[in-house]
Amino acid sequence: QVQLVESGGGLVQPGGSLRLSCAASGIRFGIYHMGWYRQAPGKERELVALITSIGNTNYADSVKGRFTISRDNAKNMVYLQMSNLKPEDTAVYYCKSSNPYGNNYWGRGTQVTVSS
Repeated sequence: QVQLVESGGGLVQPGGSLRLSCAASGIRFGIYHMGWYRQAPGKERELVALITSIGNTNYADSVKGRFTISRDNAKNMVYLQMSNLKPEDTAVYYCKSSNPYGNNYWGRGTQVTVSS
């Protein structure tokens, strides 16, 4: 059974930092591309950051220079370090895994709220 479990969300003031974690199980983690997506109220889900199976990364323009995605294949974990957070970063953040064979899995999400 495939499971992706996000953690690390919460309430933070503008300019603050948070580190999200995603624990994966039931997949051959090393062959999967891993991504962080977010969905704000009334908006569509959007890609935040992606890290490929070989460690290449890609970021949405809105988070470049502020967010960093990383992965630990030994622990089946993917992380999103978020710095200089802004109110517009408020959303539910989801972890997604995808492989070259078209298998995609999603976590249930973790809420990030940026507010003073």
